Amino acid sequence: MRVVAKSTLAKFWGAHPDATEVLRAWYVDASNAQWRGPSDLKKIYTAVSILKNNRAVFNIKGNRYRLVVKINYSAQIVFVRFVGTHAQYDKIDAQTI
Repeated sequence: MRVVAKSTLAKFWGAHPDATEVLRAWYVDASNAQWRGPSDLKKIYTAVSILKNNRAVFNIKGNRYRLVVKINYSAQIVFVRFVGTHAQYDKIDAQTI
């Protein structure tokens, strides 16, 4: 998969150093993946939440942080739509962000 907006992840881990290792690992995993559909995500990330509009929510650092992505499975592109604290996540609509 091609992950779009690594800079968003880097900006976040710059402000939240405790998330750096986990987000970098996620980025490497996603970059090397070939997800064909939501079931592929569930095989690897059992706690991922699959939403409408090809969105997925990953719990980062024991659910301290949330990562929302939009996935174009046919084009093999992952768009980082949001990364933030759980409190910040509660203020967004993950299905439209």
